[in-house]
Amino acid sequence: MAVNYRASLKTTRMNAVVTDIDSGAGAGTLELCTAGYAAVLGVVTLNDPCGTVSGSVLTFSGFPKAASSVVAGTPVLARIKESGGTVIVDGLTVGTSGTDVVLSSATISSGNTVTISSAAFTHA
Repeated sequence: MAVNYRASLKTTRMNAVVTDIDSGAGAGTLELCTAGYAAVLGVVTLNDPCGTVSGSVLTFSGFPKAASSVVAGTPVLARIKESGGTVIVDGLTVGTSGTDVVLSSATISSGNTVTISSAAFTHA
């Protein structure tokens, strides 16, 4: 059976996530990764503050953003780190539509740039 939270608690928890992402000395980052986080295909610096919460949804600010790649591959996961490198959120889905992180392309070639159209996720 799924665990359910009242709406105001979801908002409070998502605001705590924003605070944690922004807790470092600089802006946090979003990493595009292959399955199992075997390789990081691209990294973008988030805005600081990183985004806004509405209800149970955290929407990251300043998108679209471009990520340059040094490794070729298919991004399937993303994670968010605070500026010191601590992972705050992982397991974000990546794709060209209907995912937490929406990209302009399903694959990334080495040395190319991929556009991250948007990034948002919802409290479970």
